[in-house]
Amino acid sequence: MKNTSIKSFLLFAILAASGFAADFAETKKKAETGDADAQFNLGLMYANGEGVLKDYAEAVKWYRKAAEQGNAQGQVTLGSAYELGEVVPKDDAEALKWYRLAAEQKDAGAQFLMGQMYTFGTGVPKDEAEGVKWYRKAAEQGFKYAQYNLGHAYKFGEGAPKDSVEAVKWWRKASEQGLAMAQYKLGLMYAEGDGVPKDLVQAHVWSNIAGANGHENAKKNLEIVEKEMTDSQKEKAMDLARELFAKLPKGN
Repeated sequence: MKNTSIKSFLLFAILAASGFAADFAETKKKAETGDADAQFNLGLMYANGEGVLKDYAEAVKWYRKAAEQGNAQGQVTLGSAYELGEVVPKDDAEALKWYRLAAEQKDAGAQFLMGQMYTFGTGVPKDEAEGVKWYRKAAEQGFKYAQYNLGHAYKFGEGAPKDSVEAVKWWRKASEQGLAMAQYKLGLMYAEGDGVPKDLVQAHVWSNIAGANGHENAKKNLEIVEKEMTDSQKEKAMDLARELFAKLPKGN
């Protein structure tokens, strides 16, 4: 697991999921009356330059106001600012504080980030089992990055018992949400017969889909798998991949 790359994915996902159409003046007026949702949204508008010039310091100011009122989105975003050292000084302990407040409100993104902090020992003593606990909370809410990390924990026995069947279970859930790195891992598991019966057709299907979603290693795995396959197997795999690819969310 690469902490930085997954963190970047997550922050992008948070901002994308929080996108909204709103009038800046109206949002600012509501924020100034103490509306926590409006305060978070105003921070987002300053951060993204929506209806106003970009101003990250002003964005963090409004995230903080929302966070201090218990707004979970404000808390997780403020925590991210502290962890990444954006506008505010980098402070992992402060990041953890805000993530925990949001996580305790069952915010899946914050729960995932709590898992990351414990897994890598960021702002807290390293504790992979505690990391898995938080990944599971987020994964059970359908958070695909947590599902991926939970699969990784089971595959390699990091904070959880080594269990390839469980790894496949969680990687499949993330794959079905369009997460390319999980699709790649699922293809590998089918190719190796690890956690599932060896199935070159399924290995081809998931490697093909992951490759279409931009995973370069999956494209290489596809070439390796094809060398073991008959023409009829390849044809079947491509038909299945086309059908599945049309139904699944497009990944990242």
